[in-house]
Amino acid sequence: MVEREGVIKFQLEYEPGPPLAVEELRELNAWRRILFLLQLIGQDPHRYDGFGFGNLSRRLPPLDAPEKRRPFVISGTQTGALPELGPEHYTVVSGCDSGRNRVEASGPVRPSSEALTHGILYDLDGGLQVVMHVHSPPLWRHAGALGIPMTAAAVPYGTPEMAAEVRRLFGTADFSAGPVFAMGGHEDGVVAFGHSAEEAGTALLRQLARALALDR
Repeated sequence: MVEREGVIKFQLEYEPGPPLAVEELRELNAWRRILFLLQLIGQDPHRYDGFGFGNLSRRLPPLDAPEKRRPFVISGTQTGALPELGPEHYTVVSGCDSGRNRVEASGPVRPSSEALTHGILYDLDGGLQVVMHVHSPPLWRHAGALGIPMTAAAVPYGTPEMAAEVRRLFGTADFSAGPVFAMGGHEDGVVAFGHSAEEAGTALLRQLARALALDR
């Protein structure tokens, strides 16, 4: 069954807290605006039961933190409808344990329902700096033709099973086409990641252009 957006499925230990400084979010927000303009992040009453969709994150120091304790800032749950985000729309995830289905976060807003997937990516590659989760019908539809790895259709988003599936992809899939994968059980869901926002964002846009070419 293909699942839709908007429901937090992990155990969340959340503590309200102050926002990060706006300077720490400038580059991430610039890319978030691009993704919103391209309707890769947003909200549409005719899509996904009207829930907002899409989120992005960036690693925070200390960059040598151990697995499951690698902090990152992520956009808040159900912020997709907003054309621009401020610091009050982001929160810091300080702990992410997919085995226990548990996320620890603090900030002005609760984290995105995809925080667990972001966390496993940062665990798998300590050099990753940015993760972008978007919704793109053409990219999702043409993932196979484009050689984009895809998680199993039976695996729901935002769960320990998805984290395990992402780990499997990292060990077996061919990412030579770029650091992008599709989520087979999450309608139109696509994830890009990189050692910089530019790497993740340009990889995503490159694949989007290839997908749109197949639609013609």
